[in-house]
Amino acid sequence: MISTLQKTIRHLKAVRVLHKPAVEVLKHPAPEDTVTASFGRFISEMKPQHLSPVVLQRSKRMVLDSIGVGLIGSTTDVFELALQHCQTHSMDFDDTWHPATHPSGAVLPAVLALSDMMPAHNKPSGLDFLLAFNVGIEIQGRLMRFSNEAHNIPKRFHPPSVVGTMGSAAACARLLSLDASRCSHALAIAASLAGAPMANAATQSKPLHIGNASRLGLEAALLASRGLQASPLVLDAVAGVAGFNAFYEDYVPQPLESPSDGGHMFLLEEQDMGFKRFPAHLGMHWVADAAASVHKVLVGVDPGTVSPAQVQDILLRVPQSKYINRPFPESEHEARHSFQFNACSALLDGEVTMQSFTPAAMSRPDLLSLLRRVRVEHPHDNPANFNRMYGEVQVTLVGGDILKGRCDTFYGHWRNPLTNESLRKKFRNNAEVVLPSEKVEMLVDVVEELDGLGDCRVLLSQLQ
Repeated sequence: MISTLQKTIRHLKAVRVLHKPAVEVLKHPAPEDTVTASFGRFISEMKPQHLSPVVLQRSKRMVLDSIGVGLIGSTTDVFELALQHCQTHSMDFDDTWHPATHPSGAVLPAVLALSDMMPAHNKPSGLDFLLAFNVGIEIQGRLMRFSNEAHNIPKRFHPPSVVGTMGSAAACARLLSLDASRCSHALAIAASLAGAPMANAATQSKPLHIGNASRLGLEAALLASRGLQASPLVLDAVAGVAGFNAFYEDYVPQPLESPSDGGHMFLLEEQDMGFKRFPAHLGMHWVADAAASVHKVLVGVDPGTVSPAQVQDILLRVPQSKYINRPFPESEHEARHSFQFNACSALLDGEVTMQSFTPAAMSRPDLLSLLRRVRVEHPHDNPANFNRMYGEVQVTLVGGDILKGRCDTFYGHWRNPLTNESLRKKFRNNAEVVLPSEKVEMLVDVVEELDGLGDCRVLLSQLQ
């Protein structure tokens, strides 16, 4: 993971130069009471002691999951084609938060790359590493909470390509110990590098959104460290001149409290992270669990498959979201974004797994037969919102009997998070595809003890 990330930044000068203190006086400093300035101060003033035990534990789980997802992502065709600088999203297996985004995938690769660039005598401690990571996560969450639109499943642009870029810039600015002004400029520079349309969802190019967010956020922080300036009001709502509200039309920003005042609580403390059990769009987990409950009624607890000859009709009640309503997906990427495919796979097999998206599994006659029986409804009480949606699967059998399965909160959602045992099982299953088991176990231990490490070389060495 580290060696491939270095390719995107090898043209940069030695990082020792980047740690020179800021001594230049800006000609037009941002007013102290602006939203943008408050974000810069927050990033600059945040210290390890501001991380609570809950935040530390949850963020270490995110780091472990993202490393595992990245390792197995490095085995995909998409990685070979285009993503050798970032693989966390190549299978759509990375964590998801609310408002809707994939927060870790944009931040962790950038923090790993920047830590690796730093000279041996000046490596960040494990705690400083986690601080930078958490700053990047927090900035994403705060920006999205300024918009009601951001709370819903996206329609116009892929959120990680916007807030992920900002989060990566914030994390790297924190790791570089930039002053408040340069942290603000890093965010403003990142805003000029952000954005990707939803038209590329369910294609091989979607993973580029997060890969670019990570890379470009790092670049924004490095440029700010060299003195490049950008708008001091990029996060403020300025009439007639769009800043961050170019992405969210209902954007109503508020200043961030200074951590020095002691009143700031990280969003990760208030709301846990969503971790996926199988590699697909988060919305698929609701319909998969609902369909699996119907499978269990038809087949029982023993392994087995449902015969299409039993099924007359399949009705899905799901939120209205065009890019995940795909009746007959033609590629694995479309299948990962198809309510119909994931419901039928779970109905047929009792679960959705990594193997569900292989060409052999996708082309099974029984699966294709079930897909032809699917109808979709969008109830008014089922919004396209990961915090409020549900998935319902109604199966009418040939004899007229009707079976229903409903999922309001799947296992892995932030309201029903994976246990540490389940998360580590997922990590081992992913990482052992690439690494020997002894190295996998070492990574589990290193991440668990990350906040106690004097420097992060132990972690970096495991990823070479």
